[in-house]
Amino acid sequence: MKDRVKYDIERNINFSILSGDMKEKINEGALCILETLGMRISGERTLSKFAERGVLPDKDGLIRIPRAMVARALEEVPKELTLYGMDGRPRMTVGSSNNIYFGTHNDMAEILDYRTNTARPMLLEDVALMCKIASNCENIDFVLSVGLASDVDPKVQSQLCFIESCKYMEKTINFSTNDVGALQEIIDIAAQLAGGREELAARPFIFHYCEPIPPLTHPFESTEKLYVCAENGIPVVYMPYCMMGGTAPLDRVTTLAQCFAEILAGLVITQLVREGAPFIAGAMPSIIDMQTTVASYAAPEFHLMVAASSEMADYYNLPFYGTAGCSDVRTMDQQSAGELSYQLLSIMLSKANIIHDIGLHDHCINVSPAAVVYANELINAYKSYTRGVTGDVDLDLLREVGPAGHHMMTDNTFERFREVWYPEILTRKRENPNGSEIMQRITDKIDAILSANPGSKLTEPQLAMLEEKKKEFLARVL
Repeated sequence: MKDRVKYDIERNINFSILSGDMKEKINEGALCILETLGMRISGERTLSKFAERGVLPDKDGLIRIPRAMVARALEEVPKELTLYGMDGRPRMTVGSSNNIYFGTHNDMAEILDYRTNTARPMLLEDVALMCKIASNCENIDFVLSVGLASDVDPKVQSQLCFIESCKYMEKTINFSTNDVGALQEIIDIAAQLAGGREELAARPFIFHYCEPIPPLTHPFESTEKLYVCAENGIPVVYMPYCMMGGTAPLDRVTTLAQCFAEILAGLVITQLVREGAPFIAGAMPSIIDMQTTVASYAAPEFHLMVAASSEMADYYNLPFYGTAGCSDVRTMDQQSAGELSYQLLSIMLSKANIIHDIGLHDHCINVSPAAVVYANELINAYKSYTRGVTGDVDLDLLREVGPAGHHMMTDNTFERFREVWYPEILTRKRENPNGSEIMQRITDKIDAILSANPGSKLTEPQLAMLEEKKKEFLARVL
């Protein structure tokens, strides 16, 4: 389409974690888990769909999913999805191909003040800040709206944070909810903005995020969210958080088999509800740090396993939702800069398609606007890296200059020097100061974004509708 947003990340470097034999081994393990060990699946509507196909719980309440049912689901599910902005423009083409897109949270329990680099509770008004930054960073393609603003009643956090996201986010919105009821209410709001349910399903500017509970458990909240998304035609991510050493074994291959058994169970559920329902595989196979008992967001094992999971999703021809750009420390410092950097390069070399959690710190407790801007800079740098080395040797370029010459004034240099990546936040000054200026440059950029983007771009009727919904939700908890 001529109005498609330009996609400018190339992956021309061969990078792999798993061999073909290893993928087959993991797949066979996942199918055996589904078929022989079984899954604990709750939710009357979901269980009734299994019953229609003759699959009933055993005496222990476990559902064993035949591999033929998995194969059918894999045939039915769309292999590529297009996600839109609220303006109807296509924003992301998502499939198990080279395309990769990044997103951040607009709402966490805490936010790092970008001027002081200190954490404080997240407020509803901070949603606008995060959305404006995301809208104006060329490598941030979506925001994830959760519902954790401290100044909002938890019963309506998800809905109110989504409303604020709609006001200020021009790109795609990924969302999760505090409860099942909020999910349908958010879809209804999105449908009004899109012009109707059919219009929203045809050009979705939202996609949902939910999780099972490893090991091998799919509670009512998870299956019902899958059900609601499938019947509404809303793309849904299903992402087990398998913590190796806790909810999954420390054996990496077995953990991957467990993760994909849980993912495939979610896929089957969506296709039982509605054939062709859009589905995105996700996996978070991290580790429990036995020294601190935290589930690390920055462990090298975690990001190795995310890259491996992306290859398994590619094996199944499913879009993959991964994680990168996170830190285990509370504020922006040398550790967080290093953690963000290696994760982004790893994920950009992998087969992942949608990457969330850009800018998260402190084991997913806070989000840093400064880290989002810093990550945007790194992604620009790694675009040059992942282009790799292509083309043919051109000896005429060497003949033109000859021995002991230089290329400073050649036509080739003038024509191509802009292909080189030049930093905006990082620096290559000939003379450097004794201290770092990076945080000040990040602060200046965020200030410029906020100054240039004071308000919402929605129409007055759209804003009035959202304001009326906001009043309804607030009245509910008074």
